[in-house]
Amino acid sequence: MNAHDRNLPGAKDLAVLHYGDGEFAVMKPGRFVICAVSGVRIALEDLRYWNPETQEAYAGPTEALARWKELNGR
Repeated sequence: MNAHDRNLPGAKDLAVLHYGDGEFAVMKPGRFVICAVSGVRIALEDLRYWNPETQEAYAGPTEALARWKELNGR
């Protein structure tokens, strides 16, 4: 969470996660994370896409693919 995130409505419900290969660890409990591409809230129970190298969460496969293309120059 950065300083900007603390100003979001409902920021107390914002979780902080450490993303690993195939799993994530909750560093700060909360109800959701923010998609790194679209900025939408992702409920933890709906979180399926993330990148452990960049430590980013994605709302779905479209956002994950868009970020992959951006990172890989495609």
